[in-house]
This record gives sequence, structure tokens and C-alpha cells, in this order.
Amino acid sequence: MTQSLPGRRSAQERAFRGRGGLPVVVVGAGPYGLSVAAHLRAAGVLVRIFGEVLGSWRHAMATGMFLKSTPAATDLSAPEPGGRLADFRRVHGEPELTELTPIPCDVFVRYGQWFQKRHVGEVDPARVVAVERDGAAFSVRLDDGQHLTAAAVVVATGLNGLAYIPLELRALAPEGPGPAALVSHTSQHADLSPYTGQRVAVIGGGQSALESAALLHEAGAEAQVFVRERQVLWGMTPALARPLTHRLAKPASPLGTGWILAAVCKTPGGVKRLPASARLMLFRRALGPSGGWWLRDRVEGVVPVRTSCRVTGATADADTVRLELAGPTGGLEIFVVDHVLAATGYRLDLDAVPFLTSTLRTDVACVPGSKAPDLDGAFESSVPGLYFTGSLAAPMFGPMMRFVAGTEYAATRIARRIAAASALPAPRP
Repeated sequence: MTQSLPGRRSAQERAFRGRGGLPVVVVGAGPYGLSVAAHLRAAGVLVRIFGEVLGSWRHAMATGMFLKSTPAATDLSAPEPGGRLADFRRVHGEPELTELTPIPCDVFVRYGQWFQKRHVGEVDPARVVAVERDGAAFSVRLDDGQHLTAAAVVVATGLNGLAYIPLELRALAPEGPGPAALVSHTSQHADLSPYTGQRVAVIGGGQSALESAALLHEAGAEAQVFVRERQVLWGMTPALARPLTHRLAKPASPLGTGWILAAVCKTPGGVKRLPASARLMLFRRALGPSGGWWLRDRVEGVVPVRTSCRVTGATADADTVRLELAGPTGGLEIFVVDHVLAATGYRLDLDAVPFLTSTLRTDVACVPGSKAPDLDGAFESSVPGLYFTGSLAAPMFGPMMRFVAGTEYAATRIARRIAAASALPAPRP
């Protein structure tokens, strides 16, 4: 059972007392890891952050991709003014981006690297391979064999390791894409040009599927998209000036327009107070699969898209895949392709966080009906001193935690809790 907030607090206070020389370890150097580390360092907390700066954005997104988020929803959280995307652009003499300007991934990567140098400092590229409890603290082992003891650990690894490939395709999907792989996930590719001249089936109807299909087509591949839903949804072209009546009817938010999205973005803490079943429904349905408005012209009428069909099976036939699909009437069709690209999203599963030892994972209480960690208002798990942020916190705080826009809310609360605990004087003997 999850500890109450006072119980967690007192346990963490005991962990910090008398351990003033122990660092806080942040695992992951993506938007959430960088933001948390920036706030911790500004608060005077000794912190070590591990990972490759914006590694997923550099290696799990194909060259030529753009962010779906708007510029206003793409700022990392700095503890002082001057850390926004607009600040980065201004410092480098680049024009400020507007709502009508899709953000290239490479621009966001450069922004993240600049943010790290300005607000975070050193990031250790070593990979954390094991975290386990060590009394009231944590033992952290790195891939180079080093060990260190940490007063607290913040898991900010994003979607690493959480890619989901449907069971019907999984047998043909090895661990890495490799030249012989017949099925792969979109997160395994930084470059889609090797599929030039090949027939590629893209499974999924969201941004990743549609943009990958556009890039494949533009690279000379014969791409076709297969979508389970009855239609492909597209975002609306944003208006730089909206009439008052439109703003009242559909208020703007970092995730789009509408009262539900505005509410979950404004009050993630309010989402946390909902029953677990309501939170999970909100997490799963608040933002369905859709494509960015700026992508539509590169897909519609350009790349074949089949809707109302689902994969029922796939078998290897020499160097090709026989893909079995069920149509809207239940009839089966066979498509032979050279490769299947699964743009089938991610599953939040604590068991897929490999560096947490099995004993530690067992001690982390999960949200009922899911394998995501149950967290308190400061993102602390039922294990005192162990925090989770980013996508793994979305079933607790709502869909904003799946996007960069959630960094401000998460980083300030995590840093405030840890800083308050670490500042406590050691008890008198």
C-alpha cells in the first residue's frame, strides 16, 4: 500500500539527515532530467545527472522530423529567466518561432544542449545500469563499473525502453532494427533512407506513423499506412489571433484547444485527486492519435492510407513479410512488403525500466489498473527518495506529463521536496 504523504516525507528526511555529502542522482538527460537538475542545482543540492543530452531526440527520431508541439509548449523549465526556446533563438540571432512554424527536431536538440550548458552544467554520459536500496539511501552502478551512493534518485528516462510492438508483429521484431529485421518500431530509427526502393507498411494513425510515411515516401520508398481507426485525424491550423468567442468556447492550452485540455494542463494536481480509473481513462483518451496540421499536405493524396483495418498476423517469407489485415467487414487481406514499421506507441510499464532492480521495482506501488508508479504530489514513489517524472508520471498527473510542457510543474515540485529534505540539520547526538 502507498505510504501517506507525511510518512513519505519523514522517511526521506531520515535518509537525508547526516548524509550531507551524498548527491541526488538524476537518471536521464532529456527535457525532464535537465529541468529537474537545473532546479536542484539552483537550490544548492548536490546533483549528478547521467545520460546523453537529448539522446532520444537525437537517435529515436528520424532525420527531417518536426516536433508536434508549438513553440509556446516547448520550453524547458529553468530556475531563472532566460531559459526559454525564444531566449535561445534570440541569443543565437535566429528569428522567434510562431505557432505557424513547425519546430525541427534538430533545433530542439540544439536548444537542449544550450540549456544544459547554461542552467545545468556537467552531464555524465555514463549509463546507469543498476539502482537498488542501500539502507536509507540508494546504490547506483554505472556501465563503466563505477558505484556511487545517492541520497535520492529521480527517474527521468522518458520513453526509453517502453516502445510497444503488437503481439501479432513481435515475433518478427528482434531487439534492434538491424539489416535483417523485418519489423521495427519507429523509435529505433534516426534515418529512414535505407528503405529507399522498398515496400514499407506503416502501422498506426498518429503523428509518428504519418510523418514516418511522409519521410519514407520522400526518400523513395513505397510506403503505405494502415490505420485501425475509421479516419485519420489532423490538427487545426492555429490562428495567431482568435476572437473572444472562440477563446471562450475553446480555450487554448499547451496541448491544444478545449476545456478538458485546458483543465488538465492548468491543474495537474487536480488530475491527481481524481479516482485512479478516471485518471487512466483521461490518460488514454484525452489525446487520441492525430497528425500535425503542417503534415497533412505531405500525406493526403500522396501516401496511400488504409483506414478501419487491423493487423491480425504476420509471417516471414524469405526476405519479405506477409501481412494479414482484417478490414471493416471482417474479411482478410494479405499484403506482401519488405518491411513493417510499427508506429504503435508506447506502454508505460515499470518492469521495462531495466536499471531498477527487481526488488526495488517490487517495492514501488503502482496505479491500480496499470504498471505505472503511484506518486505523491511531489512525484515521489512509495519508496522514499525514489522519484519518477515525465511519461511515467502521466497516469498520476495527466497527459501534460507526456510533453515538454509538463517540465515546469514537475521540476519545481521535485526540487522543492528534495531541497527541503536535504536542508534539514542532522539530529543532535
